[in-house]
Amino acid sequence: MDLDQLHTFLEIVRLKSFSKAAQTCFRTQPAISAQVRQIEQELNAALFERLGTKIALTAAGRIFADYAEQILELRRRAQNAINELERIPRGELVIAANEATCIYVLPRVFSEYKKQFPNVQILIDRSYGARVVDAVVESQADFGITPLPVKDKRLQAAKIHSDEINVIVPVGHPLAAKSRVTAQDLIGHPLLLPKAGSVRAALNAWLEPVEEGITISMELDSTEMIKRFSMAGLGAGFVARTFCREEVMAGKMAAIPLGPDPMERQIALIYRKDKALSKAALGFIEVTLTHAGSEPARVPPKAAGLIEKSAAKRS
Repeated sequence: MDLDQLHTFLEIVRLKSFSKAAQTCFRTQPAISAQVRQIEQELNAALFERLGTKIALTAAGRIFADYAEQILELRRRAQNAINELERIPRGELVIAANEATCIYVLPRVFSEYKKQFPNVQILIDRSYGARVVDAVVESQADFGITPLPVKDKRLQAAKIHSDEINVIVPVGHPLAAKSRVTAQDLIGHPLLLPKAGSVRAALNAWLEPVEEGITISMELDSTEMIKRFSMAGLGAGFVARTFCREEVMAGKMAAIPLGPDPMERQIALIYRKDKALSKAALGFIEVTLTHAGSEPARVPPKAAGLIEKSAAKRS
């Protein structure tokens, strides 16, 4: 049985007439009689007694009427809840990102988003490297924050932040006075390298010409550990400039660009192309494009068009 059949049945109960119910349901009397017969066949019970020109509910009919009312009431509540969700979005969004990105790139995003969508809960899935992409592809996260390029064609990627990888050392370190540090300059100095990921791959390629002369002191999977250990004199580390800005401004460490060319990286917001975007999700895209990083970024026209197009589809 379907909801339309329940509505027809309850109209007959309310009006105590098949012919009157046919008028309010905009159907012929034979059509609504057929609907009732289908329900009775499915329940294997008669729902109405015909008493001359009048009808009355059987015992089974009275029981079924109560449940039919409850089912349609639940339907009304569900529809009202969904309508309310569109008016005042609620629920949760799962964001896959590494800890450093959450700390140094996304605080303003989360702050602004909570101002606009106070009833939506943000859950952070602390993931690294390819795991961020996998989490979004497998729908374990609604959004991911990951370095470009993103090659999976199932994903939409929008650049939200640009950064540069620097060498970090204590202020009194011999490398601290340099304007740029080349791979050759690092020979003889212990190095603190990220354990894996796109930055490690780029550093491996950059260090390859001098790999016989370098010393890897430690491989670490945390930006905070690289910074702390570098400040403790355990080696020259490599982190994004945004991630060490506070320590440099406080005079706790020096951050020097790599040479001869800077090592830049771009971070993107990713999400599945085929996934329906709720009002809360569309809001997160817009807020992230606007507020990610230390400076507000202008929403790219193409991305703005995407938001408008997606919103139009849902309206």
